[in-house]
Amino acid sequence: MVPFSLCCVTVNHILLMMLVLIVCLLLHSKLFRGPSRPKLKRTETRKDPERAPKVPVEKAAEGEDDIPVVICAAEERMGGAMATINSIYSNTDASVFFYIVTLRDAIKLTRQYIVKTKLKGIKYKILEFNPMVLKGKVKPDSSRPDLLHPLNFVRFYLPLLDISHKRVIYLDDDVIVQGDIKDLYHTKLEKGHAAAFATDCDLPSTHEMVRSVGMQTTYMGFLDYRKQEVRDLGINPSDCSFNPGVFVADIGEWKKQKITKQLENWMQENLKKNIYSSAMAGGVATPPMLIVFHDKYTIIDPLWHVRHLGWSPDARYSETFLQGAHLLHWNGRFKPWDYPCVHLDLWEKWFIPDPTGKFSLVRPEGKI
Repeated sequence: MVPFSLCCVTVNHILLMMLVLIVCLLLHSKLFRGPSRPKLKRTETRKDPERAPKVPVEKAAEGEDDIPVVICAAEERMGGAMATINSIYSNTDASVFFYIVTLRDAIKLTRQYIVKTKLKGIKYKILEFNPMVLKGKVKPDSSRPDLLHPLNFVRFYLPLLDISHKRVIYLDDDVIVQGDIKDLYHTKLEKGHAAAFATDCDLPSTHEMVRSVGMQTTYMGFLDYRKQEVRDLGINPSDCSFNPGVFVADIGEWKKQKITKQLENWMQENLKKNIYSSAMAGGVATPPMLIVFHDKYTIIDPLWHVRHLGWSPDARYSETFLQGAHLLHWNGRFKPWDYPCVHLDLWEKWFIPDPTGKFSLVRPEGKI
């Protein structure tokens, strides 16, 4: 018979050995296991590319008090986007956070344009947009191929971008901000509205110039009212349209109303029945916005979207009027980085030369 004291010693030794073994296993696990969530590399894609329009490339800390601005930066228009950013950054004392959306091929240029110029002090995140999200929703159109650029549709997918803010400002890359961007950001949206736009009938000072160049200001200029699907919408063709190149968006309300899904549905409807085209005013990105937001948006101060500066190389606003505008938009074919174009001085003061030399201005004396 084994003495009782010997049994106790044996059991204690076994327990001690088991405890040592458990500690060793825990240490091994902590030292050698991989990260629980693999980081997305720039070359990685998500499992569902059609619901993945973005991948974060540059990460910076977003603050609750920041004014978030979403702007697209296409490689061939990079100087425009950077001029927009410069004008915003230079005309406010608020903390602005820029979400810069681009395609994979332009990520390096976007980063270099920022870190090698006076913009190196801005707060920003570069987001890669995945064009696969547009597969089966947009058809080629030779009349205005520039309007079919994938980045033209980023505004449809704001809730799917890697954005932490509940409200954002979206701006096209052909605008210059002369006012304090925080004033636009604090636009009070009416209850149930997911966005705020400036209507095309809101500023009497622009009416004469708009008429002189034949610019459309109503739904008739954007939708084909010969189609039954359009007439069934019940939208009066003389209702004022709006330009979606500048707007404030409530991301929560956008998600609640499934705005992105509604926009995609109209894209697919146009693909099948051609209810609008880029041959009409505004291209193919504006009509879905006009349909989905009809009578369901807040109107912003018209001085925060003085537009049509790129509609004609000859028609001009008065300099006094433009000096009082908070935001200028060169929508149309005649961009301020090309030539001819009007009111170039108001844009060029914010232009920053490309440190890589890839982007250059077109001027009468040549490229500069």
